[in-house]
Order: sequence, then structure tokens, then C-alpha cells
Amino acid sequence: MFKRFFGEHGAKNVITLFHKPNNEASTRVLTLLKQARAQSVAHATEDQASSHQAQDKAERTEFELDVTEAPPTSDQLKNILEYLGGSASKVIEGASDESDALRRLKADGNTFQRPLVVDWNQGKAVAGESESEIMRLVRSIPKETDKV
Repeated sequence: MFKRFFGEHGAKNVITLFHKPNNEASTRVLTLLKQARAQSVAHATEDQASSHQAQDKAERTEFELDVTEAPPTSDQLKNILEYLGGSASKVIEGASDESDALRRLKADGNTFQRPLVVDWNQGKAVAGESESEIMRLVRSIPKETDKV
């Protein structure tokens, strides 16, 4: 019960967009995430005012959107690569593996590929602008067994 209470009413899920304003794909992803967040807030309000059956939907009710133009820290990059199954070249231009990605990021932050959307709570990430993948990430909720 505590997990359920904390998960629903405690800290919000945070989704981070690593953004580059002059990149058209990144701007489209930012718009998509802003719209999804606005809809989730509207649905959460509707659900609170209506029956409790509506809250059983397999969709996240709210999330906090964090937009940053900075590249990730080394620790964040390690997590992102883990979330993506080690696909270093999707995240760092020309990288062959995690250690190469970390080296390239430290040498030049511009090698980091944007847009990149990360759900830190669920341990998932989407590299690029795939609307369907991003919306699947935004709409999914962590399983109760995944919460600590």
C-alpha cells in the first residue's frame, strides 16, 4: 500500500529531453512532449473529478518534463547506454562502446546526439525522433514490482 501511495502521490516521474534548439527533430520532440504533458495533466484532473474506474487505465497520469541543452554527465551517459542496450553509436557520434562513448563525450560534448528522451524512473530511453516510441515511453507506467 505504501508503494502504491508513494508512487501515485510522491515524487513525479521525470522525463528528460536532451535538446538542441536549432535541430528540427529536437524541436518536434519538444513540442510532442509538451503536448503529451499537457494532456496527461488534463486527464489527471478529469480522473480525479470522475469515477475511480478511469484511474485504472494503463497510462501515466502525470510526469515532469526536464529539458536540457547540456550533454549528459558521465554517470547519466552510462545509465542511458544501459537503457538503450549499449547502443553507443546512437548516442555518441562514432562511438563503438561505452568507454569510447565516455571518452568522446569528455573530449567534445557536441558528439552527443540529440534529441534523446530519458525516463529515469523506468530506466528507458529513446534516441531520435520516433514519435511512436516516445509516446509509448510517455504513456507507460512502471510495474509495481519495479518500484523500490
